[in-house]
Amino acid sequence: MSVNVKDEIASKPRATMLCCECGTPIDGSKGLVMCYDCIKMKVDITEGIPRESNISFCRDCERFLQPPGQWIRARLESRELLAICLKKLKGLNKVRLIDASFIWTEPHSRRIKVRITVQGEAMLNTLIQQSFEVEYFVNAMQCADCAKSYTANTWTATVQIRQKVPHKRTFLYLEQMILKNNAHVNTVSIKEVKDGLDFFYGQKNHAIKMVDFLTSSVPAKYKRSEELISQDSHTDVSKYKFTYSVELVPICKDDLVVLPKKIAKSLGNISQFVLCHKISNFVQFLDPKTLQTAELAAPVYWRNPFSSLADSSQLVEFIVLDVESTGTVKDNRVLADITVARAVDLGVNDQEYYIRSHLGGVLHAGDSAMGYFIANSNYNSDLFDELKYDYVPDVVLVKKLYPKRAKSKRNWKLKRMAKEHNDIDASKDYNNARVERQDFERAEKDYEMFLQELEEDSDLRNNINMYKSAGNEATAEENEESADDTDDIEENDVPGIDMDELLDEIDGLALDDPEDAEAEQQSGEESE
Repeated sequence: MSVNVKDEIASKPRATMLCCECGTPIDGSKGLVMCYDCIKMKVDITEGIPRESNISFCRDCERFLQPPGQWIRARLESRELLAICLKKLKGLNKVRLIDASFIWTEPHSRRIKVRITVQGEAMLNTLIQQSFEVEYFVNAMQCADCAKSYTANTWTATVQIRQKVPHKRTFLYLEQMILKNNAHVNTVSIKEVKDGLDFFYGQKNHAIKMVDFLTSSVPAKYKRSEELISQDSHTDVSKYKFTYSVELVPICKDDLVVLPKKIAKSLGNISQFVLCHKISNFVQFLDPKTLQTAELAAPVYWRNPFSSLADSSQLVEFIVLDVESTGTVKDNRVLADITVARAVDLGVNDQEYYIRSHLGGVLHAGDSAMGYFIANSNYNSDLFDELKYDYVPDVVLVKKLYPKRAKSKRNWKLKRMAKEHNDIDASKDYNNARVERQDFERAEKDYEMFLQELEEDSDLRNNINMYKSAGNEATAEENEESADDTDDIEENDVPGIDMDELLDEIDGLALDDPEDAEAEQQSGEESE
């Protein structure tokens, strides 16, 4: 009968001995003189691992240094920050890491505490597990990229955005899209120039990423050029500066456009006389007499470019006398026959114009509307001259005119990139610089028109982050009181923005000037 060797060894009595520290019986065959509990108390496997360390933090770009020279973004108590902290500890590779977690500290204390659990061999064939705390001191410094941003001519690539139009409404919309998508985070600096903006980058791939964002957001084309800066003939190493010139389509929302015949036929045989009613990654046109819409891609436009016939600066105010719907409805637009007269002609003559418009759903008798007065205009355009006179209307209505809302009544505001690019400063003395004063007034006018478009167009607000302004509760109460005191129906018809669409302002996202923030804080304290 066979006997298992293991069972025979296990059945033999083992020699025991007493622990030299506490006297607990232990197995003497393992060659140990202390029990497991005493070994944990006497032996420290974490010896050689520091309990304090330093990590570097750039206060400008809010990145942490990962040795030897890489700066990465990491939030507090994130996995990325924990990895940086663990890599800073010397001697951690001699033991086995079991667990690591953050211990809560005050965010402004510049201290980070981490509890670490390790496992290691204390004596022969004896593994123990111990935990300890490490405190990290956050040292504020400046990374190399931020240091370059304060030095002239240190960029590697630049993106030059241009649009040849007499206003900056497109750039105001583009600025808000950049802020919402955080596309300007890698820029070294931003400079405002005539007809556009210049974005400077320290790396070429950051500029390419910005160009991809622009071409996917707005209809544009770009050209790439490079300039040789230095060349080493021994190592065959060359340094270049890259420039990406991005040109936006010079057609904006509410522009009056005459399409070439070939393009009009390719867009579903739409009329040549159209309005530009929306700008996205396509240019979207609308025929106000039939409600037909069409989209024009940027590559198709640049193969046969054309300009707009008239822009929004040439709009004239009209008074609506009568509205008669035709019954044709498409999306939120209603086709109607409308009788209008110029606002300046009321009481002077009885000249009226009978037109067909897409604003039948929003206009009523007695309302005011903005439109193009074609009958009294002289356009220098070959495409317009080729049109048949019978197909050209006397008036083209564009939008309803609402009463102007006072700036103090707005309970919302937008973020600006005032820190990064050189905005026109109103505190400067422009008495001796008439041109600069006119530019400042024009920029203020364009910005006010852009804010009014946001209030009137809900689709335009989808791509923009809007924030609650300071003291908006007090402003809302004032508006309610003024509405109760005055029975002004037109004031109540002014389009506004719901509080549900507004975001709470976060300190980390504040891009305004510190002086503006202090002024808002003081005004809030005074209102309280």
